[in-house]
Amino acid sequence: MTAETLCLLAAGLFFMTALLTGWWKYRCIASSETATAPVYVDIAHRTALMYSFSALLLREFVPFSPLDAAGTRWAVGVPLLFFALAIATYVLHGMLRDTDNQLRSPHRLGNRTLPGIAIHGFMWALAIGEIGGFAILLWGFLKSIV
Repeated sequence: MTAETLCLLAAGLFFMTALLTGWWKYRCIASSETATAPVYVDIAHRTALMYSFSALLLREFVPFSPLDAAGTRWAVGVPLLFFALAIATYVLHGMLRDTDNQLRSPHRLGNRTLPGIAIHGFMWALAIGEIGGFAILLWGFLKSIV
């Protein structure tokens, strides 16, 4: 699979997730006495929508990658994986309705408490993966216009 195809596949899956979580959000609002959805249902919907377009943006930068085809797949695949994991985490918190801030201690996942190192370690890996992957593509673009 090419990097472009991977980006387009992810964009489609993320957008479908946004549509489905949008319906879920509506159903929560419609059945709520306060006309609100759980925090992470709302976050899952907005994040899936945002990441669907982010995947398309990554695709636009693929032709400028300074890496070979395999390296470029990694450069887009790592951010896309972290986008997917973030969406999945938000959906899980939305289903469990276990927190309104996953970064606040104690870190809840259902009835369990997660160690802070797991949460913050994941966030560091996410930042490095997303920023690093895109930085490679952006660097290639910048080299092409100089």
